[in-house]
Amino acid sequence: MKTRFLAVLALGAMIQISCEKDSADTVLAEDQETFETAQLLQADESDWITEEIVNVGEEVYSMGELSVSGKGISISGFIPDCVTITTVTTDTTVEKTIDFGEGCELPNGNVLSGIIFMSYAKDMQAATKSIELELSGFTFNEIAVEGGASLLRQRENEAGHPQSDVASNFNATWPDGETASWEGNRTREWIEGYGSGFWGDNVFLITGSRTLVTRAGNTFNRTVIEPLRREWSCRFLVSGILQINRNDLTAELDFGDGSCDAFGELTYPNGETETITLRRFRK
Repeated sequence: MKTRFLAVLALGAMIQISCEKDSADTVLAEDQETFETAQLLQADESDWITEEIVNVGEEVYSMGELSVSGKGISISGFIPDCVTITTVTTDTTVEKTIDFGEGCELPNGNVLSGIIFMSYAKDMQAATKSIELELSGFTFNEIAVEGGASLLRQRENEAGHPQSDVASNFNATWPDGETASWEGNRTREWIEGYGSGFWGDNVFLITGSRTLVTRAGNTFNRTVIEPLRREWSCRFLVSGILQINRNDLTAELDFGDGSCDAFGELTYPNGETETITLRRFRK
């Protein structure tokens, strides 16, 4: 009788453990569905699109700023010869047309086409400057992008670095028909490489938040909780952490320890982690 009783207890414990495992697997599966990888990668790609558009705007603006100040070398080599820049100057404003034609490859391998219109006040000695960017017929690696961004740029922040507060609003259509729209505000601090004469040593720290809405209507709120480090010599974000919120659940995406690679560590709401490969860097 005692042996039979112990066997029943053991069977009950096995059933409980199995149920707990099934429950944990179900929670992880639900979390993975909520933070479905393809949508996360699309959100990540939208960040890359925004950053590249702003990179071009800041680079072109800094060329004029450095020419006036004489505090560095104005040409870094980031803007290739296949880009045509047309400038119209009035008594108060500067308007530039940055034309990538039918397709122009940047030094980092991204191919852009179409036009970025840029405008700002003529006074290049101002401590702060509002810069407007607007797209026309623009594509990023064959992704059609519409919208624009406003930059409030400081020549020097408290650390002595150029800094831009960027408000952006874009929508895009991927070659496979997928669509997304996103908007938000981020701060970009240019901590290394300004005026060096070589684009490859440029380094930015990025903070702030953006909200992305996918074609399916899913909304992802993405907030930087540890500054994202962008080194122009690398095609990837090399460090920093994003907090991602959807449906009252929170995940985190860690871009790494500073290594130049295409991997990110995704932590689900239940604490489980998964290494993901970022789609935007796949060929």
